[in-house]
Amino acid sequence: MKINMKFTSKGKVAIENFNNEELLEIFARYIKTLSKKYDIEVDVPLEANQNIVGDGAVIATAKNVKCDVETFFKELGRDIKVPLKKRLGGKLENVFKTEITE
Repeated sequence: MKINMKFTSKGKVAIENFNNEELLEIFARYIKTLSKKYDIEVDVPLEANQNIVGDGAVIATAKNVKCDVETFFKELGRDIKVPLKKRLGGKLENVFKTEITE
């Protein structure tokens, strides 16, 4: 399953304060934490995410999905807001919208 997390306009402004490596590390950390709560394996491959800020999206793959994928990524979006908001220094609504394809 492929997941495309497209950043909202405010999300794009927030991620401009990070480099690609930092964004990959943030996503990996929060996905790992959430995976303890949800029965799902999610990977954010480096080769598909070479320029997150330029692309305005993060691409992930999921396998062994035994939970509600929509709920997992909705909660991930809430969690990811925390470090983005800190560096942006302002209020932040939804960070990204999720598109799931098989």
